Amino acid sequence: MATETMEHAGTTLPFDAFWTWVQAHPNCIIRAGTPDAVLYDDDDLHWHFTAEATDTLVVQALRGKRLVGELLIGPADVAYVQGVSGEEDEYVFELISETETDRIAAYYFVLSHAYDAQDRSGRAVH
Repeated sequence: MATETMEHAGTTLPFDAFWTWVQAHPNCIIRAGTPDAVLYDDDDLHWHFTAEATDTLVVQALRGKRLVGELLIGPADVAYVQGVSGEEDEYVFELISETETDRIAAYYFVLSHAYDAQDRSGRAVH
């Protein structure tokens, strides 16, 4: 069950709640990726969120209008999001995919602050 502020390892929340929240915090993303690839934030980059059809969500790292990298997320593959301990002031959010025999962090986002369920401010600039 999600708490008002996600600060401890093992705290979970629904993917839809996380997705809505993270879209309002693109300036807070430090890196995002999968077990096989990672996109790192940089002063020259900005994060863009979009969707391809109804079954694929897209996170892009852009330099100006040039695509540097993108992460394709299948929301049907994500059972829930789990907050885990990060290094120093990093907050890691693992998007967990489950099968009958396995559970893996299929995608992850590392942000500069914790999840706040009360945050209704729209796009964050911190």
